[in-house]
Amino acid sequence: MILIKNGIINTMSGKKYEKGCVLIEGTKIVEVGENISAPKGAKVIDAKGMFVMPGIIDAHCHIGLWEDAMGFEGADGNEMTNPITPHMRAIDGINPMDRCFQEAYEAGVTAAMTGPGSANVIGGQFAVVKTYGKRVDDMVIKAPAAMKIAFGENPKRVYHSKNQMPETRMGTAALLRETLLKAVEYKTKKENAKGDAEKMPAVDIKLEALLPVLNREIPLKAHAHRADDMFTALRIAKEFNLKITLDHVTEGHLIVDELKNENVSLIVGPSFGERSKIELKELSFKTPGVLSNAGMKIAIMTDHPVIPLKHLPMCAAYAVKDGMKEEEALKAITINAAQILGVDDRIGSLEKGKDADIAIFDGNPLEIKTKACYVLINGNIVYESK
Repeated sequence: MILIKNGIINTMSGKKYEKGCVLIEGTKIVEVGENISAPKGAKVIDAKGMFVMPGIIDAHCHIGLWEDAMGFEGADGNEMTNPITPHMRAIDGINPMDRCFQEAYEAGVTAAMTGPGSANVIGGQFAVVKTYGKRVDDMVIKAPAAMKIAFGENPKRVYHSKNQMPETRMGTAALLRETLLKAVEYKTKKENAKGDAEKMPAVDIKLEALLPVLNREIPLKAHAHRADDMFTALRIAKEFNLKITLDHVTEGHLIVDELKNENVSLIVGPSFGERSKIELKELSFKTPGVLSNAGMKIAIMTDHPVIPLKHLPMCAAYAVKDGMKEEEALKAITINAAQILGVDDRIGSLEKGKDADIAIFDGNPLEIKTKACYVLINGNIVYESK
């Protein structure tokens, strides 16, 4: 058992303690409160003057799929040979030995949703993983967790260079609809067969991968920077009655009322760096605050390797600098992210029964000079500053 005591605790579930305790047994949190006595034999971490919070979560990145300091040899995030690849699985491409995982958890980032890039109209399955481990199977929190789809410049650029569809936004939408219609037909045939092997359709691995989407078990994860691309993503999701998150949302601050009426989950970023293409002309750290202040639930992302995962707290800090409320910025990298990803039963807040993924900082985690003192994942101390 481990007892963290005397910490300035933000549970991200609505409760805060100026001098609180967290008791851990095995991989789980068993108690959060004040004046918890250390059980016999428990390891005690005195967090006096330190900030204690749930481990930080990135809601959209590609860690492990584009390895650090490598070129083609470590680039496994885009299968740019076919625009429709729903059967690609992030877990088959992630390399946990990439040093960026260690840099992430040493900065207090304990979980991330990672998966395929945006070269294809349908890119494949994302997974939510812990950032500590040697074998991805042991790091998975949820897989599949979402199905990546992409709008805008990226699929247009990739397939224009191959002189094939989609070269236009119309083509992107058409291919997505066509594939979803095939998946609906495939699902209907399987249901009508009622287990009769002779009546079952031939197995189609691409369409099988889309069944969790049609069954509303996982959402579409829509790469969309421009306002019109966001509306196209929402239009298609409505046509097929699918769950969806909008990811990037670069022009979100231009369509606040429309997005609020849609009641859709938003994952904003990466907002740091150059405006490297036309659809990023509205790039700004003001976007998260504008959307959050309007009452929408948002998460903030790095899009690693665009911004290294370890800098996720910095991204939240810049959002605060440009108008986002500090507490909402912290939610955007903890409980909001967990809820949007569908894993808030395990991570995102310090509550009894949840995974003991905890970050302990020597100051406000949104201050650039702040360092992690201790990081726990699954109840194990994976990092301790010297």
